[in-house]
Amino acid sequence: MLLDALNWKILQCLQENARQTNTDIGRKVGISSPAVSERIRKMEDMGVITAYTTKISPFDLGYQLKAIITLRAFMGKLKPFLQIVKTYDEVLNCYRITGNENIVMEVVLKNQKHLEAFIDQLISYGETKTQIVLSHVVENKVLKK
Repeated sequence: MLLDALNWKILQCLQENARQTNTDIGRKVGISSPAVSERIRKMEDMGVITAYTTKISPFDLGYQLKAIITLRAFMGKLKPFLQIVKTYDEVLNCYRITGNENIVMEVVLKNQKHLEAFIDQLISYGETKTQIVLSHVVENKVLKK
């Protein structure tokens, strides 16, 4: 689906704050609230907008470490891993990738001991590499046309 410039502006508003009202969005993009509502509904129906979510701060919930962990799966262990990784509370995002590793995960952990225990769970599936995240350089970038 090709989106017109107005739909892109609406999407940008929603990405910045999905809780703002259609009236507020309409003021920003120059159309009425009902017109905004209709455009949003059409984008939802077409699958352009798939969800509205709440973003929480893991750090404020006691998770003091964020890490990027890659996994190079052992022969025959990738498919079982793809099922089990969905059950790990620590995993914020998990991607199957090309290259030497099969998996890259973004995880949050309470401390070093938690990190060690988590890696101990992973090593039965493959070889891991872990990088501790120091800070965010780009976060929640708004997708633009």
